[in-house]
Formats: sequence, structure tokens, C-alpha cells
Amino acid sequence: MDITGGAMIEITHAPIDPAEVLRHVASNQAGAVVLFLGTTREFTDGRQTESLEYECYPEMARQKMGELVSQARSRWPLLACAIVHRVGHLQLGEASVAIAVSSPHRQAAFEAGQWLIDTLKQVVPIWKKENWADGTSQWVHPGLDQPDA
Repeated sequence: MDITGGAMIEITHAPIDPAEVLRHVASNQAGAVVLFLGTTREFTDGRQTESLEYECYPEMARQKMGELVSQARSRWPLLACAIVHRVGHLQLGEASVAIAVSSPHRQAAFEAGQWLIDTLKQVVPIWKKENWADGTSQWVHPGLDQPDA
């Protein structure tokens, strides 16, 4: 785990603990805390998912995630920010990513949280392998994934 300048950036093989992510961004100055969890869904474009696998180059992914936090902080008045991405094998319902931000006001928190997840999926080098129920699989690369995935 890397905690720098009020930001928590983590790549982990362990299940994501949303309460820990929220504790990191808690502040008495915050009027808003937004938490986004990306979870493993059962169906994608009509195909049944059995499980997912995520791989990355951790040093490069952490660096990009840190750059995103810096950019978000320059755009919105954030008090704290956390990005945790899971790698390895995930079953249905498990969280693959958590993003939390705190801010004095809700609009900034919502906008920053949405921008962080959307941009993370476009630029952070984390690859997802969809394992389908029919026994086939498919790798999805950064920037090519479904926008709501």
C-alpha cells in the first residue's frame, strides 16, 4: 500500500475491504464521501461470466494511479482520495476496484469519483480476462473495456 499526500494507492491480491477504504478518506472537514466499487457481474453483453482475472505491472499501474489522483486534486477540492485495485482471480460479486474521495461538498466528490474510475479504465495498465461460462475466455485491454464495466 502506498499512502502519500492524503492518497491511498494500492494493488492487492486480497479482497477489497470497503470499510478500510472509507476510513482512509474520512475527515471532519468532509461534507461528502463518495465510494465506488466495481464488482464482478454475471452477464456482459448477453454472455455469462464465470470469473475474472486481472493482471498488471504493479509499479507502472501505481504510478498512473498516482498521476490520476494528482490530476483529480488539481480539478476538485478533495480532502483525501483512495484507489485500490485487485489483481488475480475474482468470483462473481467480488469487488475488483474501489475508489473513494472526500470533499467539503458532494458535487466535487461525485464528479471526481466518476472521473477517476472512467479515466482509470482508459489509462491504467491493468488487463482483465473474462472467463465465460462456456469455457472460453477473452482478454480486455485498457481503453477498450465497456465504459460501465
